[in-house]
Order: sequence, then structure tokens, then C-alpha cells
Amino acid sequence: MPDDSPLIQSLRTAVAAAPADVPLRLHLAELLLDADRSEAAVAEAAVALQHAPGDVQARALMARAMGAPAPAPAPEQPPSPSPSPEQPPQRPRTRPGFDWKAAEDQVGDAVPPRFAETPVRADGQDDSADADAWDVEGPGTVRLADVGGMQDVKDRMDAAFLAPLRNPELRKLYGKSLRGGLLLYGPPGCGKTFIARAVAGELGAAFLSVSVNDVLDMWIGNSERNMHQVFETARRQAPCVVFLDELDALGAKRSRTAHGGMRNVVNQLLSELDGIDSAANEGVFVLAATNVPWDVDNALRRPGRLDRTILVLPPDVPAREAILRYHLRDRPIENVDLGKLVKITDGLSGADLAHVCESAAERALLDSVRTGTVRMIGMKDLLAAANEAVPSAEPWFASARNVAMFANEGGMYDDLVAYLKKRRKL
Repeated sequence: MPDDSPLIQSLRTAVAAAPADVPLRLHLAELLLDADRSEAAVAEAAVALQHAPGDVQARALMARAMGAPAPAPAPEQPPSPSPSPEQPPQRPRTRPGFDWKAAEDQVGDAVPPRFAETPVRADGQDDSADADAWDVEGPGTVRLADVGGMQDVKDRMDAAFLAPLRNPELRKLYGKSLRGGLLLYGPPGCGKTFIARAVAGELGAAFLSVSVNDVLDMWIGNSERNMHQVFETARRQAPCVVFLDELDALGAKRSRTAHGGMRNVVNQLLSELDGIDSAANEGVFVLAATNVPWDVDNALRRPGRLDRTILVLPPDVPAREAILRYHLRDRPIENVDLGKLVKITDGLSGADLAHVCESAAERALLDSVRTGTVRMIGMKDLLAAANEAVPSAEPWFASARNVAMFANEGGMYDDLVAYLKKRRKL
């Protein structure tokens, strides 16, 4: 391909700066055609026709570039009189000319479309709104047996939720429906989400995790629509566990919510949870988790909705041992007294224990870098990391103590009161 002349290069720069300038682009196409650059001229003429499909000069230039004779100009016609009411207006007659279909087939690849998108409507929705937009996980392999320790939580989970579902004959005898709602609450980092996944594994059910970011939308009405689609997806995927993470954000008390959109989301959630008592939600299990159940709308916790509540506390001795083993299993360790480590980490959450193992590994790594000798992670590293760890659940217990003392209507937080008394925090 010959090099472009300075004039053609200048015109290319000008066209790039003003791509919708049809006369400028046609001038560039004329120069390219005069320079025996027919393919380049065809490409420029094609782009010009995209901006001005009826431009006569562009059509004539395309015909010349394609090697076809230019269409003869149409003879001038005298102005036709206005059509009378009895006579409908005549459509203009088409005249034979250049085969534009053949030209389009030849230059179709010259200027490919830049985007191929589904246009978005003014309300922010698109034509694929009916398709499932939620990531539904298949039945997992995690079971409650994989949750270390926390036997009290497992026993209550089994009595309140799982035992009726494992015994279909007894369930049928007592009229127990295959649906239900359960609220997990407690300090952060204590495994509420992991327990929810274990419940889905016990039931052999799909798992659909939903947070406030998945539901809220800037368009009016879309947030409620998203909440409805969550439950519709779960119904289609039944048996399915719908896990509402951070329920205090999705279902905050409406009396304290200033934004009308959030109140509508809570109303929609209440409507969907009412379906727990209907045949449409058979096989849909609703689990929710929150750190601040006292900020959840009271209507969400009435009978028939999330009426069963389980307190998930910092891990006990067996749970701490299982968590520490898990986070140290792939790390180079030596002479680790796990019993001693479990004892001194009392009160730490699962997230705190993971941080202890991470900090110990970091200590050994930095020491290896400084000395130039790779060494194993020892008990000294783990003890130092554990002594520096601050229990992340303490601020939560400080707030929960006030709730347990002054807002325990109907014994809603009796489990919390018993734990605080046992730990001498109340």
C-alpha cells in the first residue's frame, strides 16, 4: 500500500477530529480514489453513508469507487399539485440505480459495528429482565459436621429447623410444612454465613446469598422488583436456601427509616416472607443473619416470618481448635502446642483466629527475610500474635449488654442474657 500524501494525512487527522463531518470525509474519499486507493475510498464513503444515507454525492462516490457507473441524476419534475381529499398522495417512484445490497455485502467488514448491546430503557431495565440475574450455587458439600464445635448452635438448629425436615413421615403426621424462616444473630466474624451454607448442605438445597447491594437500585420501584425476583428465583430453584445477609440493612425498622424507598423494600420483604405460609414457597428456606437484631423491623420477626432465632457466639474450645487447625494446615509449622494456643485465645472470634495465624506466618516470613534463612512457624510466633490480638467482639457485647438489660421484651434475648451472666459481663 503506498504511503499517504501529506494532504491525505492532514485530512485523516481532520476526519478523526470530526467524524460526523460528511463533506470533509467525502473530500478525503475523493483524494483516495484519485490516488488509486479504491478500498480506502470505499470505506470512507461507507462511513459517510452511515451518517447521511441519502447523500447523492456519497452514493456517486461509492459507485465510482466500486467501479460502477454513477447513477444518472433524476430529471426535474414539475411541482405536483396538492392531492385532493379524494385522491391519496402518490408514493415517489423508485428509479434503477446502483446495487447497494451488493456493495453492502462487499464493504460490510470494512467498518464493523463498534458496540453490540441491548438498549437500556428509560427506567434502567432491559429486555433480559426476566432472566435470572442471581448467582444460585448448587447443593454444596459443607455440612454441620464441618462446623467445628458450637454444639449448642447445632442442637438448636436441628431442633428448630432440621429435624422436622429429616423425618418426612413425622412431618406429614404433624402437618409440618417444608418451609421456614430462621434468624442468626451475634457478634461479627463468628461464622453465621458458614453455618447458613452448612444448613443448605444438610438440606441438599441450592444456596442464594443476598445482600443490600444486590437489591437496592437507583430507579424507583426497581428495588422492590429485585427483592421479588430473589424469591421467584428461589422458587424456581427449590429446594433453595435464601440467605439474607446483614438483615438490619435490608429490613431496618421502618419507624427509623427516613427514605421512602427503603421502607418499600422492607414492605416487599414482608410480603415475600408472608409467602412462607403459602404453597408457592414450598421448599424455600429463608435464613437471615445480622449483628444488630434490635435494629431489625419487628414485623419481620413475628410468627410466620423469621420467628426462630439462634445466637451465634464466639467459638468454644472445640471450635477454636478446629479453626486453628484449618488455618495452619497448609503452613510450615513445628512444635505447636495447640491446646495451649486454644486456651489463650478464649474470646476471639473465628475472624480473629484467622488473623492470629496470618500474623504468625508474617512474623516468620519477615524473620526469614532478615536472616536469609527460611524457618518454620513456631509456638513463639503464634503466642506473640495471639497476645497482640484484640477481641473484635468486645464492642458488640458492650452494646448487646444494654439491650439484654433494658430491651429484652418477651425473653427475646434470653440466650444472650445467659451468656453474659456466664461470662460475668452482666
